[in-house]
Amino acid sequence: MKKIAFVLSAGIALLACKNESTSEPLTVNYPVTEKVDTVDTYFGVEVADPYRWMEDDRSPETENWVAEQNKVTFGYLEQIPFREDLKKRMEKLWNYEKVSAPFKEGSYTYYYKNDGLQNQSVVYRKKDGGEEEIFLNPNTFSGDGTTSLAGLSFSKDGSLATYLISEGGSDWRKAIVLNVETMTVIEDTLTDIKFSGIAWKGNEGFYYSSYDKPKGSELSAKTDQHKVYYHSLGQDQDMDELIFGGTIAEKHRYISASVTEDERYLILYPGTSTSGNKMLIRDLTDPNGLFITVLSDTDSDSYVIDNKGATLYIQTNRNAPNNRVVTVNALKPGPENWKDLIPETENVLNTSTGGGYIFAEYMVDAISKVLQYDYDGKLVREVKLPGIGSAGSFGGKLDAKKLYFSFTNYNTPSSIYQLDPKTGEYSSYWKPEIDFDPNTYESKQVFYSSKDGTKVPMIITYKKGLELNGKNPTILYGYGGFNISLTPSFSIVNAIWMEQGGVYAVPNLRGGGEYGKKWHDAGTQLQKQNVFDDFIAAAEYLTAEKYTSPEYLAIRGGSNGGLLVGATMTQRPDLMKVALPAVGVMDMLRYHTFTAGAGWSYDYGTSEDSPEMFEYLKAYSPVHAIKEGVSYPATLVTTADHDDRVVPAHSFKFAATLQEKQSGKNPALIRIETNAGHGAGTPISKTIEQYADIFAFTFYNMGYEQLPNQAVLKEFKD
Repeated sequence: MKKIAFVLSAGIALLACKNESTSEPLTVNYPVTEKVDTVDTYFGVEVADPYRWMEDDRSPETENWVAEQNKVTFGYLEQIPFREDLKKRMEKLWNYEKVSAPFKEGSYTYYYKNDGLQNQSVVYRKKDGGEEEIFLNPNTFSGDGTTSLAGLSFSKDGSLATYLISEGGSDWRKAIVLNVETMTVIEDTLTDIKFSGIAWKGNEGFYYSSYDKPKGSELSAKTDQHKVYYHSLGQDQDMDELIFGGTIAEKHRYISASVTEDERYLILYPGTSTSGNKMLIRDLTDPNGLFITVLSDTDSDSYVIDNKGATLYIQTNRNAPNNRVVTVNALKPGPENWKDLIPETENVLNTSTGGGYIFAEYMVDAISKVLQYDYDGKLVREVKLPGIGSAGSFGGKLDAKKLYFSFTNYNTPSSIYQLDPKTGEYSSYWKPEIDFDPNTYESKQVFYSSKDGTKVPMIITYKKGLELNGKNPTILYGYGGFNISLTPSFSIVNAIWMEQGGVYAVPNLRGGGEYGKKWHDAGTQLQKQNVFDDFIAAAEYLTAEKYTSPEYLAIRGGSNGGLLVGATMTQRPDLMKVALPAVGVMDMLRYHTFTAGAGWSYDYGTSEDSPEMFEYLKAYSPVHAIKEGVSYPATLVTTADHDDRVVPAHSFKFAATLQEKQSGKNPALIRIETNAGHGAGTPISKTIEQYADIFAFTFYNMGYEQLPNQAVLKEFKD
């Protein structure tokens, strides 16, 4: 490819709002993005891909394009008069101590803590009656805070620990093994671990999963054969034993490994996509033991939650879309021998175990309800929660005398409670001291009708006394995929938005898991349009009920939610003023050719499946749905140059196409974080800067020349 000339295009001046200091319109001069003559043919249909060259994420041309786009975007953002005020307010509100629930490993109690603005949370520990000490401080892993702690696993007796690190947000991990008493490094460093936990076997070694390093860019090249290895302490990694996944017959895109708490069974969960898994078990007490097949198909999501001797306890949605718990003997573990312990109900079930009990966490219209059972399936009690919201993390070891759970909702910061599993009594363990009064805000759950008449729940949160005048700045946030449920949870960035008089609305779209497998499947493949219709109907509801109007509505989502935003804004650009797609899946014809993208085919299907599937994907694929001459909403695309989950080429292509075809005055910008990935482990400093930019862009393009609630800013400045 010839060298790309990046010059400023003349004559593309986009008016967003007036600059407060000069009263002159902001102009955006986009860099010229070279187009190439690349054409693919799908079932006889030719499809141009003029920005294919951007898929080479490490090429000088792409890096130059990134630099030029960031120059334009940050040049625009720097002119927004209240951008810095938002950043300072966010730093102030973020600056409170955050503590995780404690967990016991060996003779120590461990917990995560962040003093407020630390880029990464620190792992502390103490012995009973002892002094607190730092165990791991990820802020020392790299100078800029971009190397994060991505996992921590202890051997059964707690004397050894393996921790995983992620560099620049990558999904590829490195592993380091410590003697926790002496804090000496035993193994430094295992590499190329991906989509994997660490499953210890005694103090001898552990199981992990990885892929062969791909040819080409490790950030974008396809990875589709997962392998499980066993690492014996003291030996080189290249001597690790291949346990499963090395043959064509054993080829699966994902294989996770776990060891039961009593260390009797190794369990493997092979899968070809993000939904559905097989299950194999091996008795580790038998030196010659072979794997026994529990499930030979990927028709369900099924996991061993515990065992008592040879009795396995399995959570499954096999023949139970809302999940159930079954028991079976490990010698004859096939589903024909399963017996219900906790039967399926009308509400979706997720389980955890601790203290000798099973905690059944139900979603009732996306709100938590928790029932406690013994191992014979007898209901012990309902755990009455502190309020209406989301509770979780009831799990713990079998012999734990104290368990902990968290509780939160959209206007209540997450708090931790200590539970006595014997009596069911609990007390406050930790509550945040934050400069935010939840009593001045309220959440309301509504149900609205989608295009086909399906009732969809949505929680709307805002300041008490909100006037329904159609002029409230509103963010409509959605996801709608991969069986993921959006349940109420507090967010500092959303608190900032609501503090400024903003409305925050979250619908539970089809494709998610709020109503079980049927709800998920209703938003997949040839039914994916249901998800967009649900989101569109949510926007229409908010407008009809005068929470907001198109001039004051922003839509936001990340990853699969970025796809949601891209599809919605191209189908109904009239519904919103601002679109905020983050790390989105934007090229639906080629997503499956990158990294582990092919594993998303359960939700999406692929362009190679059939003419019907190809046409369906092409119709809503955001990159391909942008039309010449249409006025799309003001758009700020966000991505990261080291995202190896949803590769940045998706966002690059979308932004370039939007800049090329956009009509009207709304800007089409892309903000590309450098040395960062899909989101996990992003330093707090980068997160604050990013959201200050997103909110500044949003308010500014809704017509605000100063923030709606200047009194808050004056208060913290004074």
